[in-house]
Amino acid sequence: MFHVELRQFPHVARAFNLTREELEARILRPLEAGTPVELNEQRFSPEKVKLAIYEGPELPVEEMGMGRGWGNATKAGEKVTDRLLAEVRAAIQSPPALDGLKDAIVARTAEERVGMEELLKLAGELAADVDANQRVALVARATWELLGEGRVSLTRSGGAL
Repeated sequence: MFHVELRQFPHVARAFNLTREELEARILRPLEAGTPVELNEQRFSPEKVKLAIYEGPELPVEEMGMGRGWGNATKAGEKVTDRLLAEVRAAIQSPPALDGLKDAIVARTAEERVGMEELLKLAGELAADVDANQRVALVARATWELLGEGRVSLTRSGGAL
């Protein structure tokens, strides 16, 4: 479980017993995206907030009462703030093969229509060190980004780009 503290003078807010998914969705991803975070009816600015995250055992209600929660979280847990922020940053940033794949897709679609099988083959050539599931995700992301940028379009025939 994760326990988090947000400080921005004069406010302090804490949350206990968060899952990794909750922590990322509610706090880490918004902060990394530059979006203010609300916790316990307080708003924290990404550029001013001080963040502390501890990973440790779930704290029962009786260990959080009378203001003892944060002390118990820090005693029983391990501070993981820097590691989690680095992991979220890495996940948000573009994978190294993404730009190359996008360029290859644009070049290939300028010559002919391209189906999903060909896109996966391109991804395999450009990101041979990535497993099949990650290649599928890479192709999906590249395709959506290219569509959003208006650099490719979808056609009906055979589900090709």
